This record gives sequence, structure tokens and C-alpha cells, in this order.
Amino acid sequence: MTKEILVKYALQIMNFGLAIFVLILVHEFGHFIAAIKQGVRVEIFSLGFGRRLFVRKKKDTEYVISAIPLGGYVKLAGDNLEEYKGLPDEYLSKPVGKRFNIIFFGPVMNYLLAILLFCAVFFLGYPYLGTKVGSLREGMGAMQAGIKVGDRIVSVEGKRVKLWDELAATLRANNQKESVSVAVLRDDKELAFQVSLMQYTVEDVLKQKKRIGAIGISPDYNEVIRQRYGFFESIKLGFRKTFELTSLTYRAFGSIIARRLPLRESAAGPVAIWDLFGNVKTITDFLLLTAILSLSLAIFNLLPLPALDGFHIFLLGIEKIRGKYLSKKAEEVFGQVGMSFLILLAVLVTYNDLARKGAFEKLEKLFNNTASDAKKYDLNQTNDKTQD
Repeated sequence: MTKEILVKYALQIMNFGLAIFVLILVHEFGHFIAAIKQGVRVEIFSLGFGRRLFVRKKKDTEYVISAIPLGGYVKLAGDNLEEYKGLPDEYLSKPVGKRFNIIFFGPVMNYLLAILLFCAVFFLGYPYLGTKVGSLREGMGAMQAGIKVGDRIVSVEGKRVKLWDELAATLRANNQKESVSVAVLRDDKELAFQVSLMQYTVEDVLKQKKRIGAIGISPDYNEVIRQRYGFFESIKLGFRKTFELTSLTYRAFGSIIARRLPLRESAAGPVAIWDLFGNVKTITDFLLLTAILSLSLAIFNLLPLPALDGFHIFLLGIEKIRGKYLSKKAEEVFGQVGMSFLILLAVLVTYNDLARKGAFEKLEKLFNNTASDAKKYDLNQTNDKTQD
């Protein structure tokens, strides 16, 4: 293994670990600060798991940092019926509304972090694809008109374009035309072409079909343009990006429930996230990826699924309707179901990640090759004995 590869993996580990640590810190701090504000005593504020590296007791709270930064928790006084003593600073002593605030504020902090990071990325330089042509589709307008790979598109229908998003938006705006005028830069010379638009059906990220007009080009994915914006414009764009991704995420959930979008194609687990951190090259790449993960964590945590914050909020709703706590037996059942669900979910998303990487096909090929080699070895041994 070369020095460059070692450095790459070291940076990948550092970026991955730092991002997860920050996300967990912000999430648990949300629970922590909300508990303090609601008058609930916090017994332990812990980040990571495994060997304890740092332990400090301040007032009523023990602060812990452990070796592996991939988890964390806040232990509240009297947060289960077995430990509850009826003291005023215990979790179960507080009304449902205050307990809701404590649970809800963890995801809220992740959501606010996502907004802040998106704003920072737009201010530092949001990464966009440029308008350089990376590939051409056979038989479509661009190739027929004479556009070549490596040409940089500078205008469509007289409108100047610098980013691939601008190019795509301009083509969509002229979707119904039979052809569009396209200017490209080739060898420092600007050339003009009249390019036919071809109508065809495509599927978007939610597997919804739509008709579009296209000229048959794809971007050069190696060309990234970092577009910087002013302070206030960055804030506006950061909020807009957050809300756009929030809307897309909930629409994706709806498509999964309606079985239009396979779960296998939409769920990303630790392996996929690890791979994404291998592509981080700049601080803005790191901030952007962390922002997306923070937003995803906030939204996912509010789902009414076992062991997630959303499920605890759901149980609070049941308690509010019933007018009394859930029984100790119910707590134990929900805890066991929640742990089983988390294990099943972890196995499922990891399986999906490995399947998308083709790991099982590679394993099957390796097994077949090994079996074939073993068979050849046995045949050779048999032949040797026959010759003897």
C-alpha cells in the first residue's frame, strides 16, 4: 500500500469520525440543554462508546468521552419507572409537554446545524458541475449538430450559462421547441449550432416519469465550479436548500410507502456514507456532506419508529390520551422491540450498501474461483497417483 493511499484512508477516517462526532454532539446537546431548561437533572452526558478517555463530574452531571466516536446518550434522572422516585427534577415528574420539548430538541438541533452548514457552504463556494461536455448520446441533437466532447457550452437561446444547473434550467424553459441555438467554446473560439430537441420519457429520483426535451449531452463530472455568494444571499440559499431537501426526503418516504421507490435504492447505510467521505477534497465538501447527514438524521429521528425520538414522541401522545404513564412491562417490551428494530435496520442498510457495491457478486466470483482451483488441484492429485 502506497503512502498516498495511506494518507487518503487516514483523511477518510478522520473526516468520517469528525462528522459523526459533531452530529452526535449536537444532537445530544439538544436533549441536554432542553432538559436543563425544563428543570430536569442530567446524570450523564456521554459521547462515543468503548473505553472511557475523559470523565469529569460537574455539579450533578458526569461528562464522558469514549474512544469510539460513533454513539452517545444523555441519561436523565428518573427517565424510567424503575428508577423514578417522584422528585421534582426527574424526567417523569414533568408534564408531557416539557418531556416532548426534551425529546424534540435533539432533532431540532441537527436541523439547525444543517441550515447553518448549508449557509456556510454557499458563502465559501457551493460545488456545481460546469458546462463542459463529458459525453454525447448517439443519434441525438448535439452529436448530429457537430458538438464534441470537451466543448464548453456558453449560451442556450442567447442566455449565458456557466453552471450545468443553469444549462439544464434553460433547456427546460425551452422544452417545447423543436430546436435551440447553442453556443460552445472550442479552442478559445465560440461556435454556434442549431440543435434539435428530442422529447423522451425519463424517471426522476422518486421514480416518477416525465417528458423532457434534451439534446443528448452529459457533463464532465471531473469539472467542479465553486460558486461563492454574498453573506445574505448565502443565508437565503442555505434555508432554501434545506427546505428543498426536506421536501424531497418526505416525498421519498411517500414513494417508498406507495411502493413506487424501492427501499434498496433509497436507503444509505454506514458503508455508503463511508464511501462518500472518500470523495471529500475540500472543507466545503466536508461541510456539505455533514449538512446533508445532519438534515437526514433530524428527519429520520422524527419518524415514529421504535428506538427513535419520533417513537418516544408517539408514546407521549398515547400517554396524553390515556392520562397516565405506560406500565413498566410496556417500557420493557418497547425497549426490546426498539433494539431488535435497530439491529434489523442496521443489517438491512448495510446489506443494501454492499449489494450496490457489488460485494456479493465479487464474493461469489471469488468462491467460484476458489472452488475451481480446488477441483483442479484434486484432479492433478488424482492424475499424479494414476501415473505412479
